[in-house]
Amino acid sequence: MAGVVPSRRVRGTPFTPGVQAAGAKAYTVYNHMLLPSYFESYEADYRHLKEHVQVWDVSVERQVSVKGPDALKLMRQMSPRDMDKMADDQCYYAPICDHKGGMLNDPVLIKVAEDHYWMSIADGDLLQWALGLAVGQGLDVEVVEPDVSPLAIQGPKADELMARVFGEVVRDIKFFRYKRLAFEDTEFLVARSGWSKQGGFEIYVDGTEYGMPLWNRLFDAGEDLNVRAGCPNLIERIEGGLLSYGSDMRRENTPIEAGLARFCNSPEDYIGKSIIEAQKAQGPNQILRPIAIDGAGDLPHNAVGWDVYADNKKVGLIASAVWSPDFNTNVSIGMIDRGYWEPGTILNVDIGPEVRAATVQEKFWI
Repeated sequence: MAGVVPSRRVRGTPFTPGVQAAGAKAYTVYNHMLLPSYFESYEADYRHLKEHVQVWDVSVERQVSVKGPDALKLMRQMSPRDMDKMADDQCYYAPICDHKGGMLNDPVLIKVAEDHYWMSIADGDLLQWALGLAVGQGLDVEVVEPDVSPLAIQGPKADELMARVFGEVVRDIKFFRYKRLAFEDTEFLVARSGWSKQGGFEIYVDGTEYGMPLWNRLFDAGEDLNVRAGCPNLIERIEGGLLSYGSDMRRENTPIEAGLARFCNSPEDYIGKSIIEAQKAQGPNQILRPIAIDGAGDLPHNAVGWDVYADNKKVGLIASAVWSPDFNTNVSIGMIDRGYWEPGTILNVDIGPEVRAATVQEKFWI
């Protein structure tokens, strides 16, 4: 495949010099920016992530800032997540839906202040949706993309590395909570969160000029911890059931179909409520499930999704699949029709060169 030429439309990040120097071997485009796919290899990066600590440039998780007297009103309209009990230092996983209940994005929502929220978004132009709703209703709110770039510190040694840079106070941060911590002449919002199951933090770097100084400080402090540059790892995220918006679920899917019913609990009259509530009551016609595919690490690259069959008909689609060295199987995430999603159900997956047997699992692997 040909390379990607950076431009004003495909932007670099505050950490791009560090990522390039670390030897990223492949990228994907995400929110008009470059996101590394792997450095050494998927499996080598995976093993290092599970044993040591990595620094991830996830600036692609752009922030949509919603600020003003009507900020909470707008957020309540946009998401089925109940926000009434959200604490001042809290982060929420908050699906965003359209008028038909279809998912537009699945950001992490951060309460910056009583009248100020950041949506740390997956791949998608959510700013335009929020801005359109605000302008169309004449809401007293500002909707912008601030100069804030997340840097994730992930892995079992993440607490030690972060304590060396920000102090022992980082160890007190609870999951999906944050503290404001000093760095040089500023402070960053630091949350215990991240797109892995290995534990860690996300540092919301407010100001491009602080990007490489922070990157360098982390690598200097973590040399004896075997710190490396990394990125969200395909193997580990599928093992852990961490969903990728745009791949595992898209706008044609509701949060209920994505297995996210527990995040659809708002009493407000949010956009798409009638359809989402009906699905909660009646059950969806399809849902995301973990699936083990037969074979020994020889799957082709899954670029467009693989059709799933049973009883001589199509019953689903697998969009994410890869070999898991730790579980000695091909792990995958598939959207499977009602009647075929029960654990133990045997399916057939068309992977291109051939059809493979597969088995629906009771739960994800980690």
